[in-house]
Amino acid sequence: MKVLITGAKGQLGYDVVKRLEKSDIKCLGTDKDNFDITEEKQTKDFIVKFNPDVVVHCAAYTAVDKAEEEKDICYRINVIGTSHIAQSCEKINAKMVYISTDYVFDGEGDKPFETTCKPNPINYYGRTKYEGELEVQKYLEKFFIVRISWVFGSHGNNFVKTMLRLGKERKKLYVVADQVGSPTYTYDLAKLLVEMIQTDKYGIYHVTNDGYCSWYDFACEIFKQADIDVKVYPIKTEDYTTKAKRPKNSRLQKDSIYDYSRLQNWDAALSHYFKNMK
Repeated sequence: MKVLITGAKGQLGYDVVKRLEKSDIKCLGTDKDNFDITEEKQTKDFIVKFNPDVVVHCAAYTAVDKAEEEKDICYRINVIGTSHIAQSCEKINAKMVYISTDYVFDGEGDKPFETTCKPNPINYYGRTKYEGELEVQKYLEKFFIVRISWVFGSHGNNFVKTMLRLGKERKKLYVVADQVGSPTYTYDLAKLLVEMIQTDKYGIYHVTNDGYCSWYDFACEIFKQADIDVKVYPIKTEDYTTKAKRPKNSRLQKDSIYDYSRLQNWDAALSHYFKNMK
């Protein structure tokens, strides 16, 4: 098996490459220095020449608030770029993994969203990720669409690193407590993805670490495990203004991953993260 990974310098792409190498699976981690996914010929030429059995598409525009202003570049990366990848996979009959997001849903209610629930994104980033899903389904039958949420890992920027930095700079913090979801540890996710691509169980999956929490709960657990003394106060979404609307309910129903290794609980994943960082 030969695997090509886009966005290999990002949080998830980095860990996917590491996991593939550990599993002795031939792989090539790429980023925009190798080819620009928004350029059709460049993308297709590169992928067809490498001729992988699987493309794990981790590259994406993920600046949720900036996306409300930089709509063109967000669309070109998340929709057009994804379409180029999907068409390339169709041409060489390769499997494709497309990393999507909880933001394809509107966050209404308090029940976990099933994989069969109809997407209804409330911000532009979420809209482009959903349109990316449609592009994958338009061209391919051999696809894994994997929706994840609240990503953190050892490589790149994330909520955990932001909290650690702010916790050392300030004595008190205000964190949103009415948005609920599940953190996703890239180390655990990468392990599952490598397991997944070696099967033909195609379809849409929801993959996060087990359990649910609010951003406030997540922040409190970060400071507890890091042994940082900072006072954290819960606030409402309405008290924290952002350019892009966030779904209050980011719970994803994860029954679809029972065929694979279930991810550990999010607080245990956080503990593993801190051990790895040391």
